Amino acid sequence: MSEVSVGASEAQVHVREKAARPERTVPLFDLKRQEPGVRGRIEARMDEVLRHCQFVLGPEVDELEKALAAYCGARHAIGVSAGRDALTMALMALGAGPGDAVFVPAFTFSATAGAVAAVGATPVFVDIDAATFNIDPHDLDRVAGHVAAAGKLTPKAVMPVDLYGLPADHAAVAKVAERHGMTVIADAAQSFGARAGGRCVGAMAPITATSFYPTKPLGGYGDGGALFTDDDALADEVRLIRTHGRLGSGDEALRLGMTGRLDTLQAAVLLVKLEEFAEELAARRRIAALYSEALAGDVIAPTVPPGSDSAWALYTVRVADRDGVRARLSAAGVGTGLFYAIPLHRHAAFKPWINGGEALPVSEQLAGEVLSLPIYGGLTDEEVAYVVEQLKAAL
Repeated sequence: MSEVSVGASEAQVHVREKAARPERTVPLFDLKRQEPGVRGRIEARMDEVLRHCQFVLGPEVDELEKALAAYCGARHAIGVSAGRDALTMALMALGAGPGDAVFVPAFTFSATAGAVAAVGATPVFVDIDAATFNIDPHDLDRVAGHVAAAGKLTPKAVMPVDLYGLPADHAAVAKVAERHGMTVIADAAQSFGARAGGRCVGAMAPITATSFYPTKPLGGYGDGGALFTDDDALADEVRLIRTHGRLGSGDEALRLGMTGRLDTLQAAVLLVKLEEFAEELAARRRIAALYSEALAGDVIAPTVPPGSDSAWALYTVRVADRDGVRARLSAAGVGTGLFYAIPLHRHAAFKPWINGGEALPVSEQLAGEVLSLPIYGGLTDEEVAYVVEQLKAAL
């Protein structure tokens, strides 16, 4: 092969590679965009922690707890180590354990059911509403009735998840829970900052758990979470549980507990992020509105019921040929997410429990259709337009 022909071949490859590169890239998450506006204040907060060296339950944790409680209107906010730990501690505080049934939506992250199994209780899976992606109160009533009639388990609690940032129908869930003698534990890992019925997430259930994982609307620089309640006794139990069940001198464990404390450095970060939280929520709501308007008629867009306001942790649409659409978007430089591709009652980890083999049709259908698009503060209108353009082409 001559040098001329080799050169031509290389040029052709270069042209093909250039043509294959996407016009631009829009990642599903981009945490770096938040940093310039908060870095100086976060560094100042962290420097203060380094000066006083109270790295566990330092003064910033107490300050954050008071700020979070004031934000959502709850009597108590308790900083903990992670969202999953918050769920576990809530179950422990309620005394859930072997012989108890805890009802969870089948369409959510595995931590919800995993927390139930961790305390020895039985996760019981419930189908969801196709429009809101949240637990279906009618199916909850049906499944709880079957469990109670079987007599093998005692209905103990229900854990509705505010999926993608939209509050569940807590009023309807509360009625079902009361009918079956259950307590509601709200899994608000994705929804802190949302509202429904004139109330903020954190003040809608007897006890609420949230997460401060970095990609959440209010995210830290590592793991973290919080529990909210108006019940003084529950709050005391959670505080006891998060410190190994010890009080005072710590010489004696008064009950079984765990290491569940929020680090002071994370509290310092979150105090600054909370100052920017209203702006972050406003940006997400604006982007969601742009998507919904531009994609009307092309996809099944998220539904926000009247009187509710989502935190828009994720903007999730339903599409046919989801995996093909996702692959084409990836080739165009658009990041997407699958939340969630397998419903919980089909996970190998949960196979042993009560209705692990039961078909839950809505959860199974949506697992093959959902696709989450980029949404976060700092995402530009031009980028939103590019995502829309590429999604329409991919469809």
